[in-house]
Amino acid sequence: MDWIACGRIYTERVSISSDLFNPLPIDAVHMDGVACARWLTQFHPSSVDAWLHQEVARRMAERLTWIKTKPTHWAHWLPLTGSIASQKYVQAVYSDAVCHVIESSAVRLHQAKKLLRPSWWQRIFKPSINFSLTSTQPVHMLWSNMTLHHTHRPQLMMKSWCDAVDVGGFVMFSCLGPDTLRQLRAVYEINHWPAPSHSFTDMHDWGDMLLQSGFSEPIMDMQRIQLTYANPHDLWVELRTLGRNLNPYRFRGLRGKKWWRQLQSNLSQSVVAPSNDARITMTFEVIYGHAFKASPKIKVSPESSVSLENMKAMLGKK
Repeated sequence: MDWIACGRIYTERVSISSDLFNPLPIDAVHMDGVACARWLTQFHPSSVDAWLHQEVARRMAERLTWIKTKPTHWAHWLPLTGSIASQKYVQAVYSDAVCHVIESSAVRLHQAKKLLRPSWWQRIFKPSINFSLTSTQPVHMLWSNMTLHHTHRPQLMMKSWCDAVDVGGFVMFSCLGPDTLRQLRAVYEINHWPAPSHSFTDMHDWGDMLLQSGFSEPIMDMQRIQLTYANPHDLWVELRTLGRNLNPYRFRGLRGKKWWRQLQSNLSQSVVAPSNDARITMTFEVIYGHAFKASPKIKVSPESSVSLENMKAMLGKK
């Protein structure tokens, strides 16, 4: 009944970056790499239209109007994780821009095509949507909704974003922050259970990682969203649409009815809404960020080597 359901190791080859799904890298944050790779490369029907992901996408799309840059090409990064609804919100702002959908595996790409491919008459009047397992050309904006906190190699994911974005282009992303599920964490701590989720990164650390990955001028902000639920079952149904517990020290086996009854009792007693209507309250900290891709910097030495692409970027030529 925990946030994660353990399953078999997933070994399908992916094309974004095989290193991104390597379960045992040296630079990984403290998460279960195998579970991360499984979550990001398999297709999970329940997560396609999670309500919270849709709402975050809507709010993040409103921030696009703050940016003067008007992309003609943009990339939708892992839409099956971040909500299919993101597509319509971005298209409403950039109606004339060509979209490049990037997914992590063949099975997910197939599902993305089924859900996002426009009808024949839409293809006549609207910009095309391209589907691939890797970035095929530099884009002016990369959109990643509620995906970053699912990877154990976030800086490598940011580097993949940077490689996909043209110089002067920008990334727009959202993810969960450290105050997420604080009420549920408190219940688990009281019972001396393993944490109900992996740890979430602070927005200031995300900003530092963006700078280290080749972006500049990161702008970060945060919102706390409180949702209420009629009962523990409704809460659990919602949580399973949002992801999995990628904590390496999570429960390793199934819990029984006694455990579930105790959890229900603890939630009903200690996690109630201020209005005293007996509804369970849960906090989600949502982090929003955007940053522009900086021009490449070349280290000066007695003899320096510069690629043709970097030279064009430095000179502002395409």
